[in-house]
Amino acid sequence: MTTNVGDTASGTHALNDAAAREVRQRLEEERRTRAAQLAAVEQAVERSPLEQVEASDYTRLENLRQSLVEIDDALRRLREGTYGRCEGCGQAIPAGRLEILPYARFCVRCQGRGARGDR
Repeated sequence: MTTNVGDTASGTHALNDAAAREVRQRLEEERRTRAAQLAAVEQAVERSPLEQVEASDYTRLENLRQSLVEIDDALRRLREGTYGRCEGCGQAIPAGRLEILPYARFCVRCQGRGARGDR
């Protein structure tokens, strides 16, 4: 996937139409996958006797729910035209990072500084 992220003359961060469609499709596919995983884990937990449910099962549920929130936030940023812009420093998130983690909110430097907040 090529994101074609760049700055326009006005200084705003933008994707061309084709790149935005590609990102949206990738995020929507990621969302479908995570939602299916969440449903499967929820069903497994619901069917298991309480004493057989492990703490890691609840951790997995929470991680999948958080991933869905992050994907939804990325889709919102895409609609608003702020997708690919670091929420910490305001600089463009490198395309390679967005390839690996399409719902990234921060560049590597800001992520390392703990700019990701409550996560």
